[in-house]
Amino acid sequence: MKYKKQPSVFVVVLNYNGKEVLKDCLSSIYQSNYPKFEVVVIDNGSRDGSMEDAKNIFSKAHFIKNFQNMGYAKGNNVGIRFALERFADYVLVLNNDACLKTNTLSELLNEAEKRPLPSVFNPVILNTDEKSVWFSGGQIKWLKIKTVHLRKISSNNPFRTQYCTGCAMFVSKDVFKKIGLFDERYFLYYEDADFSVRAKRAGFDLFICPSAKVIHHEQSSIKNKSKNYWLILSGLLFFYLNSNFFQKKWLIFHLQLRKLKNAYFLMNGKCPIAPQVKKAYMDFERLI
Repeated sequence: MKYKKQPSVFVVVLNYNGKEVLKDCLSSIYQSNYPKFEVVVIDNGSRDGSMEDAKNIFSKAHFIKNFQNMGYAKGNNVGIRFALERFADYVLVLNNDACLKTNTLSELLNEAEKRPLPSVFNPVILNTDEKSVWFSGGQIKWLKIKTVHLRKISSNNPFRTQYCTGCAMFVSKDVFKKIGLFDERYFLYYEDADFSVRAKRAGFDLFICPSAKVIHHEQSSIKNKSKNYWLILSGLLFFYLNSNFFQKKWLIFHLQLRKLKNAYFLMNGKCPIAPQVKKAYMDFERLI
């Protein structure tokens, strides 16, 4: 596709102790066949030397150091603001354990530029084997109070999704200007679903672009117990903040049932994450 003017794309990569993955991620970006892009690496207080190593190799990238772990939403917002202040037309928020294909940026941009209105896009995200699908769309189950990754490609053409994942989220500047950035009340997880819901309610579309691919190596720097805590707390917060009056009542009732179940697990000692679950429930109730 030929452009009247080449749109400016900023790729924002949030890093936290990503020594094993960051260099591969950045290498893949710089192999892109779309020429007009810049890379912004936000480091969330890493202690493994990953940022310093990357700075020595990728001199063209912008590096911003946060001196503590600010979380996913707040950390990425630093990079998104940096991009928008430098007149980015599009921002690709990319996990540090994800790698682009050579044509990923150009395919996402081609589809975005075809649309009459600004939109939010995900590529199809593959697992490390590059065959099985990690994400090809998402569903929000309001009554079951959970979100679901879809793992089948339903069309060769772009198709709508209920939410986009932050693993590789391609966003027009106009979306950010209207709805703002990621909600910083989410430290980890569900900030992408929240952003998607706000974008949809503001009149923007959410698409999966099957012609664009990203490989997700899913090497988390979050310990399992901490991961479970944040998944539960952020999930409850997401459904509470984005629900109507009746859905909120259902959420609170559902939570009481879950608390009873978790109390049983605490007593019999058969569920090792029960203490983290209890803490997440208690912290959520403090927040609301």
